Amino acid sequence: MSYELIQNKKVLVMGLGRFGGGVDSAKFASANGADVLVTDIACANELEDSIKQLDGYERIEYRLGEHHEEDFQKADIIIANPAVPENNQFLQAAKRSGVIVTSQVGIFFEYCKAKTIGITGSNGKSTTTALTYHLLKNSSSDDYNNVWLSGNIGNEPMLMLLDKIESNDLVVLELSSFQVEQLAAESKGPDVALITNLLPNHLDRYGTFENYCDAKEKIFAHQGAQPVSIFNSEDEIIYKWYQKYNSESARRCITYKASDMPEKIQTEFKLPGEFNLSNLAGAMSIVKLFGVSDESIAKCVGDFRSLPDRLELIGEKDGIKWYNDSKSTTPGSAIAAVNAFNEPVVLIAGGYDKKLPFDKMGEVVAGKAKAVILIGETAGKIKTSIEKNATENKKPIIKICEKLEQAVSFANTKAAAGDVVLLSPGCASYDMFDNYQQRGRQFIEAFKTLSK
Repeated sequence: MSYELIQNKKVLVMGLGRFGGGVDSAKFASANGADVLVTDIACANELEDSIKQLDGYERIEYRLGEHHEEDFQKADIIIANPAVPENNQFLQAAKRSGVIVTSQVGIFFEYCKAKTIGITGSNGKSTTTALTYHLLKNSSSDDYNNVWLSGNIGNEPMLMLLDKIESNDLVVLELSSFQVEQLAAESKGPDVALITNLLPNHLDRYGTFENYCDAKEKIFAHQGAQPVSIFNSEDEIIYKWYQKYNSESARRCITYKASDMPEKIQTEFKLPGEFNLSNLAGAMSIVKLFGVSDESIAKCVGDFRSLPDRLELIGEKDGIKWYNDSKSTTPGSAIAAVNAFNEPVVLIAGGYDKKLPFDKMGEVVAGKAKAVILIGETAGKIKTSIEKNATENKKPIIKICEKLEQAVSFANTKAAAGDVVLLSPGCASYDMFDNYQQRGRQFIEAFKTLSK
């Protein structure tokens, strides 16, 4: 395929990222004949792993530890990392100079030949995306050939997939609010769009919950000539959106809810919690558009397992089950995880402060948890919220620990046979860890140490 937007151009990739957020864009530009400048405010030693992934790719230079405005003004095209807000001063300087500013997801949608399925939401989008892919991949239908999984879920980079994707394939994409905004800025959107739910998140970037919701809603703004929009009817805001968009004659609007689940499929499904039934209901509403039957779903849904760091059962010791839900980076996701269990829960929570409210989390945890071990910047805030909601009969033990390993050891002393120990932080990880994956790995290692 010819990628005229990139070929023989001076391409600036803004934001390589410690975890490779810009690697796909740099590889794609280099592989298609561009002169590439990668610029990042992080230093080379911080970006070592990402830089190694670009070994062997030609015509790539680096500007690390700082940005230079003239680099942005001299480029033909800039590919901005999703974490970079649109009002960034360097991007604005580039636009004033007439430079094209785009994104990884924008380029993908420009050249993707296949039908696209985009899934966003505050919680459950990764699991809903993976379930959709799993059900499509393991079912037979004349409506499509191959199925591809990419986007924010991080399994395969989008741009380096473009040459493999055919017009009769399906591409299932998890989209963050940042990626949704980048698509909307270029008047692009998925053919099929689903939103799982809305809870406060990324308020450190958006300022208000209303602004955050506005960003998510943009997934429906530019869906093309025959848009299919899918809404969780159990979310009050999302249902109002359904009512709004359902009046458009050209748009097909569908709703789903957890109770839509046929009993046979629910029996086969292994993931715990009402919210996972909602995730499955969302995935089913998508795959049925492409000829997948309930019978096919029932045959393969039992093989689906929790994604890493998402309510992942990591082991059992002395009759106690241990779950890693390190991907829980909002109070709402921690609430959903705690509510997934009927067993007594010993909860490990806390982390980086994204300026989110913990009122509801404190209420739920006070009412359901046996003990709570708190870590990170938000430990004090969460403790206060739990204590405020505790009663004489519902008063969990609360302990603040400096390290995750200490929290695991203390949790082990408070849990008994039949209990669940749950790492569901309800917060981002950046105060103590590189990312939520590292937090999850350290939790697993600490659990393994208990068994030695």
